[in-house]
Amino acid sequence: MRVTEKKYLEKYKETIGDEIPALIKNLDFSESRGGFEYLTKSSAVYSSNIEGNSIDLNSFMNYEINRDKFKAGKEIEEIQDLVQAYEFAQNNKLNEKNLLNCHKIFSKTLLIKSKRGKYRIEPVGVFGKSGLAYMAVEPEFVENEMKTFFQDINDLLLSELNEMEVFYFASFIHLRLAHIHPFRDGNGRAARLLEKWFVAEKIGRDFWKMPSEEFYKKNQAKYYENIHLGVNFYELNYDNCLAFLEMLPSSLK
Repeated sequence: MRVTEKKYLEKYKETIGDEIPALIKNLDFSESRGGFEYLTKSSAVYSSNIEGNSIDLNSFMNYEINRDKFKAGKEIEEIQDLVQAYEFAQNNKLNEKNLLNCHKIFSKTLLIKSKRGKYRIEPVGVFGKSGLAYMAVEPEFVENEMKTFFQDINDLLLSELNEMEVFYFASFIHLRLAHIHPFRDGNGRAARLLEKWFVAEKIGRDFWKMPSEEFYKKNQAKYYENIHLGVNFYELNYDNCLAFLEMLPSSLK
């Protein structure tokens, strides 16, 4: 499956796509929801929470205010690293080199140095409560999959897209990266960041303020259920992808 795939666009348009322009129009970009810096930290907290980090937004912001009085633990550092990765993305073009640099920044507490900002060279699976839930593509194919992935992203960045199409392809990018699972760790964080990066690159910096990570965290069971389209990379059934594609625009409601 290529992230330029339009097979599901018409159905997407019917189920939620037609609502997207109005959802964007009604989205509150004002400072009343919090400033740009605050919302970036919020994104990093919720994205980390999805991966099991126990620090909530209130605790993190209180630490930030009083950081001279407390020593940062591993979970605080993990969020701070992800904030730095978001800030790097916000100030740089979306491309393969810059995504790898984001991964290098946010994986400091997750991986040994030699694995940061590098594609994996080992098999990796996703495990649930009952065992192996998904087996990603073999490591020897990761680099080629990612080359194709970024060629397609570049084509989309150079294409004229309407708002509905931007959201459709952003969600596809998120989904496909999660399925390739190119890193030893940090794939979910990378996919959520990349999704938002694509939207912001296409239709404006303000879209970094979208509460997508918070929405995914609050609907975490559904989020994982919707990502799960098969037991391994070769048996993914993208005909069931619409439930996932609908989640990003739903975060604007």
